[in-house]
Amino acid sequence: MDIMAAINPSEVIGTLFYTIMGVSMMALCWWIITRIAPFPVVKEIEQDQNVALAVLIGAVFLSLSIIIAAVILS
Repeated sequence: MDIMAAINPSEVIGTLFYTIMGVSMMALCWWIITRIAPFPVVKEIEQDQNVALAVLIGAVFLSLSIIIAAVILS
């Protein structure tokens, strides 16, 4: 079987679209978090070693990625 015959162009375009959409949603989420927080988020995580904040933001990104994966698979 030829590898090029197995590739469906609509699936490639759909995957690229959802990838771009997912990355832009994560960037928007990060932008919202940094604007809403009353303190500098990056400084809290990097310099002050605030592990709780890092875990919270990681959980937000993980949940967002699970939602995006579910949309892609549906």
